Amino acid sequence: MSRVYGEPVQVQARRDGRPLRFVWRSRLYTVRAILEHWVINREWWRDPGDSGEPRDPGDPGDPGDPGGSGPGAGQPELEFWRVEAAPGTGMTPGVFELRRETATGTWTLRPPT
Repeated sequence: MSRVYGEPVQVQARRDGRPLRFVWRSRLYTVRAILEHWVINREWWRDPGDSGEPRDPGDPGDPGDPGGSGPGAGQPELEFWRVEAAPGTGMTPGVFELRRETATGTWTLRPPT
């Protein structure tokens, strides 16, 4: 059984990936502050085509990949932003957690609790 992280949202971000604003439940929220940012990288030490066993460092892996690291090695798989945002000037801000899947560019939001 898979657990859903949050709700899909549309995010406008800067070139460096920092979110500027997002639309959630038909309301536009402006990011006032970025509180935290972290990434989760793919398991570069595992061969994506195998059973999950760690790869032998001496194994050359894919002949087209001399480093044996596979495509996207070291690239973030998921990027998280904890932000303070509000739906308008003078409105009380809330703390939201935005998640971006780098492979697809899709964003989801975990609302304040």
